[in-house]
Amino acid sequence: MPEGKHDIVIDVPIEQVWDFVKDMDNWAPLLPGYISHEKLNEKQSNWTFKETVGVLKKKISLQVTIREWIEPTRVTFELKGINENLTGNGYFNAESLGQNRTKMTGYLQMTAEGALAPVMNAVMKNSLPKSGQELTEAIAEKLEQRKAIR
Repeated sequence: MPEGKHDIVIDVPIEQVWDFVKDMDNWAPLLPGYISHEKLNEKQSNWTFKETVGVLKKKISLQVTIREWIEPTRVTFELKGINENLTGNGYFNAESLGQNRTKMTGYLQMTAEGALAPVMNAVMKNSLPKSGQELTEAIAEKLEQRKAIR
């Protein structure tokens, strides 16, 4: 089961982290390979991004369904492939380490099924940890930039 988890500590209060992550429009564009996303309602959206599978570049579309928003610490979600036979889940967690310091954790797990599953799962086993790290670091960078502006 391909998965990736990444932790990062930032000098931003947990309330500001929550203000950013509670709206997926803020962080969906930070996904590596991002092409677009469309909000269907407050809990569902469709995301499209590019993924490199071996020497091929694939356009992957996923339906993202938010399972829970637990202010100010946790967002959990499920993923379902629209154009690929993929399923998965993940979470974003924030832990206050003091008044102006927050530990953020991003986690993502995805599994491919069907004829190309062995190849897709092997590729995702390598790419998911890197993508999760890049997304978590991109969110941290945006939060640091916003803090500097305030």
